[in-house]
Amino acid sequence: MIEFFKKLYLSDKGATAVEYGLILALIALTVLVAISGVANTTVNMWNGVADEVTDVS
Repeated sequence: MIEFFKKLYLSDKGATAVEYGLILALIALTVLVAISGVANTTVNMWNGVADEVTDVS
């Protein structure tokens, strides 16, 4: 197992895999932030609708 990690450490393919992993992590973080923003906007919109329905009743 140690030999495997040693070969991976010395290989350029390992560096490429780490780079792709970092890119994937940044994309995932961006998606989470975007979804969070949309979720807050949607919740506020539905709260406004609920307030309007309550006021009419």
